[in-house]
Amino acid sequence: MNQTIIDFLTRHGMHPDAVDMAACTRAFVGQMEAGNAGDVRDLLMIPTYIRLDGDLERGRPVIVMDAGGTNFRAAVVTFGADGRPVISSFSKRPMPGTQGELTAEEFLGAMADVLAPFEGVSDTVGFCFSFPTEILPDCDGRLIAFNKEVKVRGMDGRVLGESINAALTARGLTPKRFVILNDTVATMLGAVADFPERDFDSYVGFILGTGTNTCYVERCDRIGKLPGIHGGTMAVNIETGGFTGFPRGDFDRAFDATTANRGDHVYEKMISGAYLGPLLLLTAKGAAREGLFTPAGTDTILSLSELSMRDVDLFAADPDGDGLLAALLTDRGDRALLFDLMDAVFERAAKMVAVNLAAVLVAADKGRDPARPVCVSAEGTTFYKSVLFRPKLDAFVKSFVNGELGRYPEFVRAEDATLVGSAVAALLNR
Repeated sequence: MNQTIIDFLTRHGMHPDAVDMAACTRAFVGQMEAGNAGDVRDLLMIPTYIRLDGDLERGRPVIVMDAGGTNFRAAVVTFGADGRPVISSFSKRPMPGTQGELTAEEFLGAMADVLAPFEGVSDTVGFCFSFPTEILPDCDGRLIAFNKEVKVRGMDGRVLGESINAALTARGLTPKRFVILNDTVATMLGAVADFPERDFDSYVGFILGTGTNTCYVERCDRIGKLPGIHGGTMAVNIETGGFTGFPRGDFDRAFDATTANRGDHVYEKMISGAYLGPLLLLTAKGAAREGLFTPAGTDTILSLSELSMRDVDLFAADPDGDGLLAALLTDRGDRALLFDLMDAVFERAAKMVAVNLAAVLVAADKGRDPARPVCVSAEGTTFYKSVLFRPKLDAFVKSFVNGELGRYPEFVRAEDATLVGSAVAALLNR
């Protein structure tokens, strides 16, 4: 890295070396333990009431639904004699509430319409519902609020499965047993089904795309805020984007001040796809104002109104190529400086993600044997498609998580993870 960039980032608290991995891991573990005990600070540590004990029943079909910010998917999943999932009767439509505001009754009617063709197929629904929801002990869920531009009037506070069942009954259809889970938990459970032959020590779900989150498997007797539940294990949704234990630099704070949820999810704003482009642009403009680039390069960078992750990845893949940034920055020295700046921001992000995953393994006390690692089921465009991120994460996992902590994760990508994971949740929690 160019010394000028090193000095600039260090001066503003943005250099990757500002992240003390050992200290941040200890802080992360402490927050997890506090949250499980009921002393919630940064990490919500949401119990899902979804247990992973037991074997998947073969040959029993289960209805699955996946509600996201854009699409609504439904299907039937059946596990064959070999343990492999078979997906049938798949359908996809726009998420209700994305094409105009609905009333609660209209939304619930749309849910009943989706389920009507499955009458008599199964009495159980695994519902991956990617909106803020309080999971209840019976695995139903109480909607806190819709987001992601989904507009439904009067649904806040409603219990999802119970309300959908009322709509089914009104149509003369059979009520179902609902198991509600979010996309991170579904991603983790998808790996349980996708790798039946592997003897993993435990499982983790990790999302790094537009946003970020992590879930893991915890022993019920270690979740102190649930004193009435003993024995077995449960999936816990950590809500890791809210962690505040990583050191923030000048541009992190300046960028946070421009966001609608100022002061909230500050870790997510340092690493995820929705935020890295704007954070990089703000940092580059700071460097331009301090004279790091040529006059022409300074004018170019200061004139940019936005920077997408696509533009970042095109430039990172080939700073002398034909992407937007390469075309605008005519001086090769300017391009080299901007590349070093990006490289450092992604190195810092990779360092923080390695800490995130290390803390989960330490808190769960799993992954000590390299021959029996923890399965990390990962999803998200930033994790898989960012040119600079993944090689750096792998390096930090090897040097810190493996080398210093003696913990061993293995990253996998489960096929149709949310649909299959929803079926796993439903079958194991009937």
